[in-house]
Amino acid sequence: MHRSRPLSPKLQAHLAKGRRVIELEAAALKAVLRRLDKNFALAVEAMQEVVQSGNKIIVTGIGKSGQIGAKIAATLSSTGAPSVVLDAVNASHGDLGIISKGDLVLILSYSGETEEVSRLMPSLKRLGTRIVALTGHAKSTLAREAEIHIDVQVPREACPLNLAPTSSSTATLAVGDALAMVLLEARGFKKEDFAKFHPGGSLGRNLLLKVQDIMRPAEQMAILPGTATVNEALALLAKRRSGAAAVVDKKGRLAGIYTHGDFTRGYQKDVNIGTARLADVMTAKPITVRVDKLAVEVLNLFEANRIDDLVVEDRQHRPVGLVDAQDLARFKLI
Repeated sequence: MHRSRPLSPKLQAHLAKGRRVIELEAAALKAVLRRLDKNFALAVEAMQEVVQSGNKIIVTGIGKSGQIGAKIAATLSSTGAPSVVLDAVNASHGDLGIISKGDLVLILSYSGETEEVSRLMPSLKRLGTRIVALTGHAKSTLAREAEIHIDVQVPREACPLNLAPTSSSTATLAVGDALAMVLLEARGFKKEDFAKFHPGGSLGRNLLLKVQDIMRPAEQMAILPGTATVNEALALLAKRRSGAAAVVDKKGRLAGIYTHGDFTRGYQKDVNIGTARLADVMTAKPITVRVDKLAVEVLNLFEANRIDDLVVEDRQHRPVGLVDAQDLARFKLI
């Protein structure tokens, strides 16, 4: 039996210090969580009003705050809230032109006294923007001048010198993510909307695909009435190269399903199962999926019910397609 070697004292020290950094950042997040108040809710309302009016959210900050701001802006944009990053240094040299009256500016500055940002305040107010500030000092200039201030103060930085922005930048990012996610819910943003902004890669493909895009159409299915025999079903299954037959009633509505697995189990009990009527041996009221649903729902149904075949039906409960578990790999859903 292989046993890993014990860590040297030096490596143990590295591990302990790494855990300490994460503990400090976790403590910072808990502190911000406890302090979150109505200003957060007011900020979400303001952002929602701005987006619904056709305006945008502009995020700005300096240094690490600027980098965190870029990520927050990207998250907002990817969830349907138009957002751009404003370079605070270049803002006074022409970049203010991206701002329109009615926009909202989200300013990140832990000290609340960043010179480049403070110089922007008169111009932002003159342009008629709404201002939401995230700072670690509630009495700072930025906190006082903003329409809404969210306090992201942390007990200390995770940096052993208590200097490098670590806990504070993590806290700011977390609050930014919280704003974006609550705004997403407030606007009723759905999976289908998310897919529109992520058309590339497997994420977009999985979210955009509908059941009708991955199912085997009705002409490739074995569809029989309940009066048909098992032998007739097996013959049609072989012809269609399918593992399941959809059993329908007199009005063409789905009544049940009969699979190769059902036949194998039935034959072990009765060698004359081939003469039985499908209505007597089928699985009634099988699990189905509607043709207009998203393909990812098929994956959820397969995983939750441990089935190999799924009948697709229309609004009138008529079978219009079949999804075989093997098809999921072909469409890269698994």
